[in-house]
Amino acid sequence: MTKQKTTVGTINDETLTFTAGRDVELDCALIEVDCIGTAAHVTMLSEMPIRPKMITKTERNKVVKALSEIMDQAHQNKFKIRLADQDVHLAVERTLTKKLGDLGKKIHTGRSRNDQVAVDLRLYAKQQILETLQEATALILALISFGKKHEKIPMVGRTHMQPGMPSSVGLWATAHAESLLDDCVGLINAYRLNDQCPLGSAASYGVPLPIDRQRTSDLLGFSRPTHNVLYANNGRGKMESLVLGAMSQVMLSLSRLAQDFMIFTMPEFDYFKLPSEFCTGSSIMPQKSNPDVCELIRAKATRVKTAELGVYDLIKGSPTGYNRDLQEAKELFMEGINTTRSCLRILTPMMKGTKVNKNKLLAGFSPDVFATDRALELVAQGMPFRDAYHYVKQHLEELNQIDPAKAIQLKTHLGAPLGLDWDYFKNRTAAVKQMIKKETALFNNALKKLFA
Repeated sequence: MTKQKTTVGTINDETLTFTAGRDVELDCALIEVDCIGTAAHVTMLSEMPIRPKMITKTERNKVVKALSEIMDQAHQNKFKIRLADQDVHLAVERTLTKKLGDLGKKIHTGRSRNDQVAVDLRLYAKQQILETLQEATALILALISFGKKHEKIPMVGRTHMQPGMPSSVGLWATAHAESLLDDCVGLINAYRLNDQCPLGSAASYGVPLPIDRQRTSDLLGFSRPTHNVLYANNGRGKMESLVLGAMSQVMLSLSRLAQDFMIFTMPEFDYFKLPSEFCTGSSIMPQKSNPDVCELIRAKATRVKTAELGVYDLIKGSPTGYNRDLQEAKELFMEGINTTRSCLRILTPMMKGTKVNKNKLLAGFSPDVFATDRALELVAQGMPFRDAYHYVKQHLEELNQIDPAKAIQLKTHLGAPLGLDWDYFKNRTAAVKQMIKKETALFNNALKKLFA
């Protein structure tokens, strides 16, 4: 069996392939953040209060310039991670050593691949969560616009999938919007927990050097460093699970919206019409226009939840300290995020292009849908509710002439069909967008200073 010499030892080919797993492929998504983390680490090393200087300011600038070149190569898909590298960390170190000689060999001082991958994944998650929030707000705005445009169009409200009470298209659309707004809160909470820098924890136990962990945290635009160096690495996997948990809640909302679309676009309902470009045909039935996008979103919600549970299951029995099992969490983490974002991106234009069939919505009303409203009308006239309940149940024939449009116009209290507070939706969405703008600016400004 042949062997290969790597940066961290000589390994036989089969072991190298097995232990590297899919890192050579997956780590392509981490090249930029790995260079960013390395730039901060080298900057901090150049500022350490030791004599002689381990890395001078001039040397630091050479490293940062070389890292910028690697990032440029990555943007052009020209930076290659080799199997002998095993991962992005050693690929970057190999490249710097080839370019800078002994200076490149210094960059790993005071850190381990443990804290290196931990900071890479947190930087990756930081960017991904902000972009997910941006895509979520786009769908939220589409739902709000759809709801406001069709605010006064009656729609049967259902329980147990059976006709229940008069409702509206506006109420239906903004219910999904508000669900996603709450999901944004979950994403923001995950963002805050993720916004801690583990760099400098090394292999989990610190190093006998005067490193400045607060400095690297500031350089990378984190709100703070993780405090305990052992937890900094124990948090690996836990943090991915928390982020995926927030993503799975987004997918829960998207799956329910997709399910509604599948039901209400059936010919038996025909309440809504999806844009034709978001539907697919049949290989044998020429007339078919299938809601495949909605069906796939429903299935993908399960995949994201499975990714969350997969990471949870990987770490639930892990002893304290780094364990290689965590390598398997990376693919689940990236897949869960990418899946969530792809679903948000495709649902937004589909929502914008959806048409409402007012006639079919009105035709969906049968007299019994007004039973509860009539009972409450009798209550307002002085009849006890339970008496009114039984009276209406025995006299459903009295409900034949009620107008659905007039029925929903009577529901004006907070959050009812004609009591929707559009400023509420506008302000909550604006607050999320403001958070995205603020955090993006903070991160971008940190990077500008780091690579100035």
